[in-house]
Amino acid sequence: MNGTGALGRYGEELAARLLTEAGMTVLARNWRYGRVGEIDIVAHDGDALVICEVKTRRPGPFGQPLAAITPTKSDRLKHLAECWLQQQGGAPPGGVRIDVVAVLVPRRGAPLVEHVRGVA
Repeated sequence: MNGTGALGRYGEELAARLLTEAGMTVLARNWRYGRVGEIDIVAHDGDALVICEVKTRRPGPFGQPLAAITPTKSDRLKHLAECWLQQQGGAPPGGVRIDVVAVLVPRRGAPLVEHVRGVA
């Protein structure tokens, strides 16, 4: 697997599978809103809307995937969630939650996938 694009797509595929296996319904992947940014995965978890950021890394100098969720990134995800809701006609009864799926892909062996709910 070469390049960050392929690694990122691989991580998003693992994340979508994990969320689906956890009983969520994936509504959209790589949803873009103009120049504001992109939501990796939008899903329903029961009656809640989940905005999910996927962070995929290999072990190395960039550290753990969850460390990439900075306050700035968190604010952007909240803004993107508002944009999604405006386009879709408002919030569902269960509200909105922002989750992160962190994927650590070692050089050998199975990837480690961690789902963290309600990070922002």
